[in-house]
Order: sequence, then C-alpha cells, then structure tokens
Amino acid sequence: MRKSTNNKPYDPSTAVLLIYTGGTIGMTEDPATGALKAIDFAYIEEHVPEVNNFSFHIDTYSFDQVIDSSEMGPTHWREMALTIRENYDKYSGFVILHGTDTMAYTASMLSFMLDGLCKPVLLTGSQLPIGKVRTDGKENLLTSIEIAAAKDPMGNPLLREVCIYFDNRLLRGNRCTKVSSDQFKAFDSPNYPCLAHAGIDIHYHPEVLMRNDYGEGDLRLHLDLDPNILVLSLFPGLPESMVASAFETPGLKAVVFRTFGSGNAPASEHFLKILKETTSKGIIIVNISQCFVGKVKMERYATGVTLLSAGVLSGHDMTVEAALAKLMHLLGSGKSSDEVKRLMGVNLRGEMTV
Repeated sequence: MRKSTNNKPYDPSTAVLLIYTGGTIGMTEDPATGALKAIDFAYIEEHVPEVNNFSFHIDTYSFDQVIDSSEMGPTHWREMALTIRENYDKYSGFVILHGTDTMAYTASMLSFMLDGLCKPVLLTGSQLPIGKVRTDGKENLLTSIEIAAAKDPMGNPLLREVCIYFDNRLLRGNRCTKVSSDQFKAFDSPNYPCLAHAGIDIHYHPEVLMRNDYGEGDLRLHLDLDPNILVLSLFPGLPESMVASAFETPGLKAVVFRTFGSGNAPASEHFLKILKETTSKGIIIVNISQCFVGKVKMERYATGVTLLSAGVLSGHDMTVEAALAKLMHLLGSGKSSDEVKRLMGVNLRGEMTV
C-alpha cells in the first residue's frame, strides 16, 4: 500500500484522506491499442496540482493494485471500510476515487458497513480520464475534497453519511444509480433529493441530510457479507421454468425481484406456486420496481396482492443496488430469516422511504 502526504502543515481540525481504488479518473490510453488502463495516483496528482492549494491537510492512500470498477467486490469493500476505520480519528472526511460502473453498489454497501458514521465519505470519479482536456475528473475531485472538509457552525462535520458527488451534485450514496455511460451526469437519485448543488458556491440542503448523533470513535464495522443473492428481472414471456430453475440455485438465500410498475408480476397459479415454495424454504424475495422513479405498492393491484400472499416483501423505493447491499449486510450478520425480513422493511441508513 502506498501512502503519501503533501507538504502543508498538519491541521488536526481539518484533514481529508483520499482513497484511490482505480477507475477512469486515473486511467491513460495504451498507445498501442487505444484502450484505457489504470495507473497510480501520482498521475492524478500531476494533472490536478490544485490539490496543494487547499488550506488543510490532505493524505492519499492507494490500493496495492488499482482496479477497474467492474472487478469490485466484497474484498475491496472490506479494504475500504477497514481503511476508514483505521484512520477515522485522524481525518475530518474521506474521498474515495472509484470507477463509475459499480460506484452506486460500493456507496450502498459502505453505507451499511459503516455503522455509526459521523463523518463524510464521498465517492467520486470521472467519465473522462484526468489527462484529457475536457475531463470532468478535476472538478469532481476538487469539489469532493472541499465537501469532505466542510464543517457546520459548531465545527462538526457537515455531512455524516456516504455520498456520491458527480457533475455538480451531491447525492445520498444508497439512493443512487448510474444512468449514463457517456454523459457527465452519470448518476441520479430518482427517489430522494440532492443533498447539495455546487456552482460558484456549494449550496447544501440541510433538511435532507442524515443527522447521526453518534460521538467520536463510535464507528462500528460490519465486514461479514453474504453474496448468495440473485437479481432477477421479469420480462413479458419469461418462462416460468427458468424462474423455477433460478430459484433452485444451490446456496441461494435471497432474491431481488425486479417487477413491473408498482410491483406487479404474472398471477398464474404455477408462477405463484413457485414463489410460495421458494419463500417457504426461508429464501427471501424482495420486490423492486423496474421503474426508475416511484415505489413498490403491492396492495395497489390484484397482481401485487398475490405476491404479498406468496410471501414476497416490498422493497419500497430502494434502488437495486441498495436492496442488494442491504441483503448482503443483513444475511452476513447471521440474523434469522424472520429478522432479515423484518429489517428489510425498516429504514436503516436512509436507503428508502417507508
């Protein structure tokens, strides 16, 4: 692991740790193939010398091997969480440089792993490498650092949650999803307002911020994650035999079930029998709408009511990323199936509106 510091005097009241995992922001083109490849953090520092102009201390920490975010998984999430825990008392906030493809998954997962968080953890990156003339990476990085260092009038961290900052907007991490692969507005928060907008000034919206009242040193880690979860999207004509086969996957413990509209699915007798047999085995099925905006309301239509009768749980207005992360967290904690079902209906980290 590489750790470097800038040359500014250490200010114990304000300091930010940059955690570099990889992603487009730190990539460069291979001259032979034109493909993007990840390189080390020194390349970013070279192209963003403005990081040395902040009036507070900034340290950097880099993964041993930086990765494309499509390779992201539980091992990397644990490394991020442990790095934050080990440095929690030294820094006012944390900025994680991350690839965009799985950034919403990581932000959702960290929100559950970092229990009692009372400091900002911001994920950011870019759609264009930092060395490109029109890169969005410079503004994303510099503003993320400024937000991570922000204090309220009492001198406490202004933010106390995991967020994504991208294209002038600060979003709650477990409410985000990636919406574009070729626009600078790569992320959106379909069912929750922006936490802040950045223009000439940064305008925060305090009424929608998390207000955790934990004290210093109360951060608790939940490192045990259970990935035995399936994400299954319905489509018209999906053979029931394929659904049955998917639900019989060895070791399966939960399913994020992406349904139509406000949580509707086919109501055939055989399909409902499959669902009932699955839930009767203790496998948890959580209903998440395929719609970008809105929430699951299974009591609204007869087809949704039949899902309720089959033991399917409402995912309310959670994103797929948040539902998956929450299930991995709860199942990994060793809780009973009944307790996991109960907690899936409880707003734990601002991930849903109940």
